[in-house]
Amino acid sequence: MKIKITWFILLLLFCLIESKAQNWTLVWSDEFNYSGLPDTLKWGNEVGFIRNNELQYYTKKRIENSRVENGNLMIIGKKESYKTAKYSSASLVTVNKHNWTYGKIDARMKLPTGQGMWPAFWMLGQNRTKIGWPKCGEIDIMEHINNENILYGTLHWHNKEHTSSGGKTPCNVSQYHNYSVEWDKDAVKWFLDGKKYWEVSIKDSINSTEEFHKPHYIILNLAIGGDWPKSPDSLTIFPDTMFVDYVRVYQNKTK
Repeated sequence: MKIKITWFILLLLFCLIESKAQNWTLVWSDEFNYSGLPDTLKWGNEVGFIRNNELQYYTKKRIENSRVENGNLMIIGKKESYKTAKYSSASLVTVNKHNWTYGKIDARMKLPTGQGMWPAFWMLGQNRTKIGWPKCGEIDIMEHINNENILYGTLHWHNKEHTSSGGKTPCNVSQYHNYSVEWDKDAVKWFLDGKKYWEVSIKDSINSTEEFHKPHYIILNLAIGGDWPKSPDSLTIFPDTMFVDYVRVYQNKTK
């Protein structure tokens, strides 16, 4: 009995320490409780063909591709002739508006599926335009491709060359889920609905991970096609929508 009580006390102390260590305080959010275009005080737009040989043209302030209604941000991928592209979509960014070093970055979302669809919730180093990728660092909080029931979370950085470390977990992305990372000076941890499925150590900038001790900004985008998922096929549904209920950023006020 004495041994059991001792272990119980140790477990209780551990829980108290852990709770204290994770004293997350909300510092920024968009709850999408308005209507119309995304809030320009919080979000900007990437415009054009941006990366990965993707097929969509990212549009700016075009309500057909990004709008807020019924409590959700809707990022809409369309099959249409737009500029020189056959598809249009949107990529929202907080660059030059809001950035953070460390924190819990969390979003509740429902995602489209289909061959060639590539929704993502991720972060890039604020200094990307000065030093380039991957030296700026990249935190992929959530990526999903095609019709897979698999969710991906990955860290990208520069260690003599492009280096990455990623995990994956089963997920039916057509339902709402919470996707998040908890990022501090020691590690980046990935969570699906509050359950951790991957972790990468960045303590003391191990393995040249100094990128992740500097400010990063948020990106929400719906890509179509590209190097990873490849192109849509005849079964891919258009238009299709990435629904975002909220995005929240917390920081640890205990440490």
